[in-house]
Amino acid sequence: MTPSPSDTMSDATPDTVILFDIMSTVVYDPFYEHMPDFFDMGFDELLEAKDPDAWFEFERGEIDESTLAERFFDARDPIDLEGLKQHFYEHYRFIDGMEALLTDLSDRGFELHAFSNYGPWYRMIEDKLEVSRFLDWSFVSCDTGVRKPDAESYTHVVETLGVEPGDCLFVDDREVNIEGARDEGMNAFVFEDTETTRRQLDEHLSLESPLDEVVSR
Repeated sequence: MTPSPSDTMSDATPDTVILFDIMSTVVYDPFYEHMPDFFDMGFDELLEAKDPDAWFEFERGEIDESTLAERFFDARDPIDLEGLKQHFYEHYRFIDGMEALLTDLSDRGFELHAFSNYGPWYRMIEDKLEVSRFLDWSFVSCDTGVRKPDAESYTHVVETLGVEPGDCLFVDDREVNIEGARDEGMNAFVFEDTETTRRQLDEHLSLESPLDEVVSR
């Protein structure tokens, strides 16, 4: 008997939990291009001038955004926090093709979670893009208090979800985070672009109806 489309989707809904990094994987990250523009600096100049620890502490939830503004630069006055936030907000957008890919995965019934190093500004992303249509903001470092590739970030995921590491499939744009996931027993691959990710998901999940066929309709 030939399965109906609904049967195929049901068969393809596995125990696999899919975890997505957000910045530079699902959503364009203004940090690398538009933040230097905001300060009228080159990227290397910005890295040299900014506090080396404040952003990471912000991402771990150890400092609030007011403290970030005060400490952002080592030897300058506090930054225009509201101006920077608005600048970021204006440039948040889905990576090309990722909204359609997440739609397909969600429609097929996959359990999807954010697993991202980011500060509370992820709520601005949600406000603009409504990423929660597709996944839960379950594991953002400012809420969990730990950043990838710290081993604790991965064990926190599996313990919270009550799954085995091998039941998880993780997609991230940074090789170091992928290596950390694999070291803890997760399946993982580096995000290069949406088309490559579609093919990798098709191969790993052994879907009867490939994602690239469905997404490109």
